[in-house]
Amino acid sequence: MLNEIISAVSNALYSYILIILLAASGLYFTIRTGFAPFRLFKEQLRAVMDKPAENGGVSSFQALMVSTASRVGTGNIVGVSTALCLGGFGSVFWMWVIAIIGSASAFVESTLAQIYKKKGPDGSYGGPAYYIENGLKCKPLAVVFSVLLIITYGFGFNMLASYNLQSTFSGYGFYDSAVTPWVIGLITAAVVCYCLMGGGSRIIRITSLLVPVMGVAYVAVSLIIILMNITSLPAVFAEIFRGAFDIEAIFGGFGGSCVMYGIKRGLFSNEAGVGSAPNASASADISHPAKQGLVQVLSVFIDTILICSATAFMCMCSGVEPTAELSGAPYVQAALEKCFGGFGPVFITVAMILFAFTTLIGNLFYVDKCLFFILGRVPEKKFMRVYHIIASLVIFVGAGLSADLLWNIADITMGGMTLINIPVIFILGKYALAALKDYEKQRREGREPVFHAADIGLTDKVDYWD
Repeated sequence: MLNEIISAVSNALYSYILIILLAASGLYFTIRTGFAPFRLFKEQLRAVMDKPAENGGVSSFQALMVSTASRVGTGNIVGVSTALCLGGFGSVFWMWVIAIIGSASAFVESTLAQIYKKKGPDGSYGGPAYYIENGLKCKPLAVVFSVLLIITYGFGFNMLASYNLQSTFSGYGFYDSAVTPWVIGLITAAVVCYCLMGGGSRIIRITSLLVPVMGVAYVAVSLIIILMNITSLPAVFAEIFRGAFDIEAIFGGFGGSCVMYGIKRGLFSNEAGVGSAPNASASADISHPAKQGLVQVLSVFIDTILICSATAFMCMCSGVEPTAELSGAPYVQAALEKCFGGFGPVFITVAMILFAFTTLIGNLFYVDKCLFFILGRVPEKKFMRVYHIIASLVIFVGAGLSADLLWNIADITMGGMTLINIPVIFILGKYALAALKDYEKQRREGREPVFHAADIGLTDKVDYWD
């Protein structure tokens, strides 16, 4: 009954409210920025290579890696597979759409995070809670957003990542549905707890090194499969567009259509407009807020257009038919097994372990920042110990719950964040647009853009940019 209630709420959110909100905001900001996500692609590459404004500061590239590490995870593998199995090939098209139009929203929210960022002992920090509090002058709403983020990332996303991780073992002979999920969940929770307690710095460093390598390897394997089945590529594209515009199928059962699954899984993957990535964007030490906005546009494209598409084409070109029974990791494993034999499932299992681990740690980084905002200070060590134990128990429990329940919980809590963040960036977006105009003006004059709050008429008190 709980699953049915949550599913109904999720369907209502994504069938009507969020589709209109995301499409409207994305199109609005795409037009208002003069199609900046496409027009300023060279500037995105230039900005991501910028060095920190001060020695020892966080660079744009480092902030990009933090947000990309959280974005690139189990959603890129299991989320895409679920959309293909339950929504059909047409869902890929709607993933692309939500990424393309959402990238402008990602620019605005990350630029605002930079404008309103705060000074801390270890550099700058910030995010939606801070531009809501200081830009809208509404701390209660900022607290509500922070609570939703904690529920979304500390509970919804982390339970789902834990479930997705253990599901990759379902194709092995030793897998027992009554025991194995809890064993893997316990091991995952124990390792994460060890890292959170400060004992696993070496593990985190090694994993941070391996994950970019695994990301490149994952895309490379996808390209090999596509090349092995290159003759089927035209048919795959035809099926994507046929399914995307099958009006009768879409409106005959919208709750399970390719549009809804494409938007759900696309938003879950790239998080454009949700309000998560700005927490990482605020940490960058740069000379102009628009630079980090442009960098985050690049992150959306990396996540959805590159990595999600790699999963989709790898599965579709393999010739394995998607079914509800294969939904999730088994579909991806079946696709790789057909092309590479026994190596395929092992490769996906290793990729999922690495991606899921960094996603779990990255999500809890966001939770930490929102806890600090709500409490107004860095909590005592005893408080953090209790919180880390609870966060680890959540990971353990998530491994053994229902996949449908976990997807719906994550979708609802993410939708709640979006319902707050999108209207806020609509209201405050004028400052991000003015910052972009100021940035382009200085670039045309041949200068390295440097930002001052007064140049865009910003009267709010900010810690930087005076």
